[in-house]
Amino acid sequence: MYRIVIDTNVFISALRSNKGASFRLLSMTGTGKFDLCISVPLILEFETVAKRQSKTLGLEPDDIDDILDYLCAVGNKRKIFYLWRPLLKDPKDDMILELAVESNSGWIITYNKRDFEECKRFGIGVATPKELLQRLGELS
Repeated sequence: MYRIVIDTNVFISALRSNKGASFRLLSMTGTGKFDLCISVPLILEFETVAKRQSKTLGLEPDDIDDILDYLCAVGNKRKIFYLWRPLLKDPKDDMILELAVESNSGWIITYNKRDFEECKRFGIGVATPKELLQRLGELS
């Protein structure tokens, strides 16, 4: 089974529209198709960004809380005990890499693939939601 970490841009994209690959991927969380790894810092970032954009997303803060509660219930919760910062171009992305390394994830799912080029040093692949869905056999 694939073990993945999703970037905040994928989470926000899934909330923005129910027609894209991000929404489909997020909807598959908890189905056994992949193992979604999460950490407290990542969930807090999801919450901060989503609630800041809640009006444009067309969601109430309680809706966002419900989605995050579900991810916390079904996600593979990890604790981060070390920090390698800064390593990536955007220092905010380092927590994604740290979670992927600690959880032994094979993939980081993002729309900013170039920002995660250093992940190759750790044997971690970088893919868009569509690319992962194709690997899972969910898209042709």
